[in-house]
Amino acid sequence: MEKDIVKLPIYAKFALIFFSICLIFVLLNIGRHILIPVFLSLLGAILLRPIEVFLNQKLKIPHVLSVLLTVMLFVIFILGIIFFISWQISDLTDDWIQIKSNLNSHYFKIQDWIKTKFNISFKNQQSYVDKATSDVMDGNSQLMGNTIISFSSVLMNTLLIPIYTFLILLYKTLYLKFLFKIVKTENQKTLQEILSEIKAVVQRYITGLLIQMAIVATLTTGGLLILGVEYAVLLGVITAILNLIPYIGILIATLATLLATLVSSDSLSLVLGVVILSVVVQFIDNNILAPRIVGNKVRINAMVSVLGVIIGASIAGIAGMFLAIPFIAMIKVTFDRIEPLAPYGYLMGAEINKTYDWNKLKLFSSFLKKD
Repeated sequence: MEKDIVKLPIYAKFALIFFSICLIFVLLNIGRHILIPVFLSLLGAILLRPIEVFLNQKLKIPHVLSVLLTVMLFVIFILGIIFFISWQISDLTDDWIQIKSNLNSHYFKIQDWIKTKFNISFKNQQSYVDKATSDVMDGNSQLMGNTIISFSSVLMNTLLIPIYTFLILLYKTLYLKFLFKIVKTENQKTLQEILSEIKAVVQRYITGLLIQMAIVATLTTGGLLILGVEYAVLLGVITAILNLIPYIGILIATLATLLATLVSSDSLSLVLGVVILSVVVQFIDNNILAPRIVGNKVRINAMVSVLGVIIGASIAGIAGMFLAIPFIAMIKVTFDRIEPLAPYGYLMGAEINKTYDWNKLKLFSSFLKKD
């Protein structure tokens, strides 16, 4: 006997979709400390998969050993970046006396400007600063405790990511077979297409990000060296890393560069040069690099991207902002391949209809004018 199919009205469908979305966000928020390291490891596993395949199939290294070597190479690469940044920061601390002198110089200039513009004496300004400092110190113990807890959580998650990545690569076949077992035979071809496209999109996207990082680091470092800014290499690398955070990262990097320039020099003309350099690099990154290197890898419209980054930040902070774009891309690929969800995948895309019937638009406009 053929089962009866219940057709829901459109408002009921939207209500169920809205409820499902809210439930997903609630679950992500509750389990973010567990899920975020897993999601980061999944992206890492997808990116490192070609290396593991090369070691296993081309060099004939056993599967377990090839996975272990792949993860170790990844960890060494990350540790190399951390060591380089730490080494550069240690050089910065060696110049602490000069940095302190420059800070005092800027502080006195600001005090003099406030006295001239707002007629506030140095004594009153100092009393305001002392009061603000005392307010901060009152909550210092609680802030220190929260900082220690946050640092411990970040450290634990950082240690778990290589372990999760190793296990995902090791048991990849098991997970794939599980997915095919829970999907009906007639839908397995669609599942295969979804998985293949997700793998390709994520690999191309992260590879594009790495290329973009290298170019941004080179441009920023070269520009800062020409301007004569100290710690140019360190600032260039930090700018490239922060650029991984969509939309917001480059702004944070600009502020960090300005702050580093202020503390390392007392020349305001140098600060102006850094501002111009940051604007030029951002223009090149947003209008040339991102559209050509990253934009064609993930076709998601700007509205969905911005909302995704904001939601990711509210759920998991910086990690959520980084994960937002690739996971939105995964969702779009899945929606595009499943017929009932295809309209939502289309809504997330960046397609612009260039063959619009302008005659209909003119008729519609004339109809509005008659009313």
